[in-house]
Amino acid sequence: MTTASPSPPFESMATDSEPVDSNPTPTPPNPAQQPQLLHLSFNQDHGCFSAGTDHGFRIFNCDPFREIFRRDFGPRGAVGLVHMLFRCNILTLVGAAAPEPLYSPNKVMIWDDHQSRCIGELSFRSEVKSVRLRRDRIVVVLVQKIFVYNFADLKLLHQIETIANPKGLCEVSHLGPQAVLVCPGLQKGQIRVEHYGSKRTKFIVAHDSRLACFALTQDGRLLATASSKGTLIRVFNALDGSLLQEVRRGADRAEIHSLAFSSDAHWLAVSSDKGTVHVFNLKVDSGSLGSLGNDKSRSPPNSSSPPNQSAISSLSFMKGVLPRYFSSEWSVAKFHLQEGLEYIVAFGHQKNTVVVIGMDGSFYRCEFDPVNGGEMTQLEYYNFLKPEETL
Repeated sequence: MTTASPSPPFESMATDSEPVDSNPTPTPPNPAQQPQLLHLSFNQDHGCFSAGTDHGFRIFNCDPFREIFRRDFGPRGAVGLVHMLFRCNILTLVGAAAPEPLYSPNKVMIWDDHQSRCIGELSFRSEVKSVRLRRDRIVVVLVQKIFVYNFADLKLLHQIETIANPKGLCEVSHLGPQAVLVCPGLQKGQIRVEHYGSKRTKFIVAHDSRLACFALTQDGRLLATASSKGTLIRVFNALDGSLLQEVRRGADRAEIHSLAFSSDAHWLAVSSDKGTVHVFNLKVDSGSLGSLGNDKSRSPPNSSSPPNQSAISSLSFMKGVLPRYFSSEWSVAKFHLQEGLEYIVAFGHQKNTVVVIGMDGSFYRCEFDPVNGGEMTQLEYYNFLKPEETL
């Protein structure tokens, strides 16, 4: 059960609602203090990222890299989740579990940074695990339920029950008038796809083991999934549920931390606890997936992303005789990081670049060779938690 208290975060919000009382005044940051990082997330176009800390939150631009602003709420102002709505003044905040939190971890607070205050809230009976934003929707994920709200008036539009989802796995498309929402189903390894435009629900059995991570293209046509084994990543047509491609991260188990499509859906990036970022070439033309069951969906991409033949095992001619490992499709490019840390990956706005942000405060920009592959070239590195380094 939820309660909503909206007030106008932007022009389309209803104007007859009362504002939320809890409006902390940001305090000046202490330049000598390095905060504890609690959460990281990219915005919808991967041009910015948000950092929730034990004192508030910070917003960074990726290209060029710089801190845009920060809000410090003091020692009781821990922000466990923070998400931007594209590049506008609206964010959602969820408090971190603490003895005396400023915001409850059971509430989603809608923050207007032009006013430096909260202008709406959504309350729940259990802890909020994640939030996803479109210009017209707020999606709130609990451990076994997902709520979809209209952004203009915070009206509840849809409830979805899921299998236990402690990571808060959920993705939503950002382009087009109608949303595509992807979340866990009610069975292990099952994906549920909600097509709100056609009012259809599609279930995909993606893996035998539990889901660890998934990603959706901005138009909602392609879906990439990884299981708790972390060895294989599968790419599906989100419209009809067909398996389009399968790539191999490695042979050993790994915890997949993030998956990301490039904006043209020609590349897929994967980060894991093995301390590596992999980039895979996708042989799927996202633009040809408009009609269900269209065979064009299996056609190779255009010449701007040539397939790297070295990424396919030289023993592929033995497919069907040797184990699948030997005929697997491998990554085109790699970048090595510190093993055991959590990193989130996205594609940069510059061609053939990847942006990596880490829970240790690290920011990397790397470039990969789309033809020859191999080790990526590091272009930039910053520690965005160190005082004054990025200001």
